[in-house]
Amino acid sequence: MTQHTAILRNVAVTLLLTLSTVFSAQAQDLLARQAPVDRRMRSVDTLTLRSLTAREGRFNPAGNLYSDFSSRSTHVREVLPESYRIDLRRFHMPTPSRVITSNFGPRWGRVHKGLDIKVYIGDTIRAAWSGRVRVVRYEAKGYGNYVIIRHENGLETYYGHLSKQLVSENQRVRAGQPIGLGGNTGRSTGSHLHFETRLCGVALNPALFFDFRAQDITGDYYDFRRSTIERESARATQLRGKHSNTYNPADVHSSNAPRGGQKTTASKSTGSQAQFHKVEAGETVYSIARKRGVTVEELCRKNGIGSDLRIRPGQLLAY
Repeated sequence: MTQHTAILRNVAVTLLLTLSTVFSAQAQDLLARQAPVDRRMRSVDTLTLRSLTAREGRFNPAGNLYSDFSSRSTHVREVLPESYRIDLRRFHMPTPSRVITSNFGPRWGRVHKGLDIKVYIGDTIRAAWSGRVRVVRYEAKGYGNYVIIRHENGLETYYGHLSKQLVSENQRVRAGQPIGLGGNTGRSTGSHLHFETRLCGVALNPALFFDFRAQDITGDYYDFRRSTIERESARATQLRGKHSNTYNPADVHSSNAPRGGQKTTASKSTGSQAQFHKVEAGETVYSIARKRGVTVEELCRKNGIGSDLRIRPGQLLAY
């Protein structure tokens, strides 16, 4: 009986070894046949990814300039290209104020890296272009309450000394959308908007792109070149910078700001100060216009929006 059991055990072990060898060989054959398929699929995935990346690059040139999107630090550090075409279309003036109180460049022994625009506390400040909010922060000895937005055209815009921020980090905003209220926070000697435009972390003169007195951009595109930027910046200050220490208060609140990227011809300013309506749940552009005694067209014009645009609770609308 014991000898019979041993024979059966040996037969079973031999059979298991044989089956294991067969299945192992089949598995290896299967893997060998599958390998070219995996390589082809990886190739397809790579081509698809490259196509998507290229397509995104066409619609979002900023993706080719910046290595990441982070709010950890105020200023980014990227390699500034030798030349770069900046698309200035589809813009909105950050404020209807036509008054520049301080130019870009040397000031008080330091470099002033933006333009100071005269606004009053509570004035609406708007996104210059559509983009994504990168930083919303407070700096007591500098910007005060400030917002930084990265735009699809590669620029980042800074809005400093705000009395209140109306957006949050990582939020996507449209050109003309309210992002803050004018103020006098941080290192500031009077209510104003400190406005910066940066490319790859390098501050560029906003007067290269914006003509605040004319409430317009300087052109559909700006061709940045490192070799000529200092000369062009100085020229921009001569043409569109601060020229006098006096100004007409009526020029701080103007109703002639371009809407939705449309250029306008400057006309006589008005001294009327805009009022604001905070949208409540269930309200529409039509119901707000009726409530505030203005036309739908006027409400849309003041806010750079269309009558068919959905508005959200908490949004501020000028009227």
